Order: sequence, then C-alpha cells, then structure tokens
Amino acid sequence: MKEHKAVSLAKEIVALDIKRDELLETLMNLAGKDAFPLLRAVQNGFYQKSS
Repeated sequence: MKEHKAVSLAKEIVALDIKRDELLETLMNLAGKDAFPLLRAVQNGFYQKSS
C-alpha cells in the first residue's frame, strides 16, 4: 500500500515537473529576457493583490 502511494506520488511529481517546463517555456516566449526576473519578482511577492 505505501509503495503504491509512493509510486503514485512520484508520477504526480513527474507530471508537475513536465507542466512546469511547459509553463516556463510559455513564459519565456511571452516575456523574453525578462522571464526570469519576472518569475523571481512574483516568487518574492511583488505582484500580490493589495487589499
């Protein structure tokens, strides 16, 4: 049972990694050389909604 859950989780992580690569490629096409600075800014919370 644990092994099945671990394999299932590993498959989900692989699928997410593939999706991440696809999204990053799209971001790079949209933002060009600014893609990585934009990604870092979003990670650091610079584009959060203000309430």
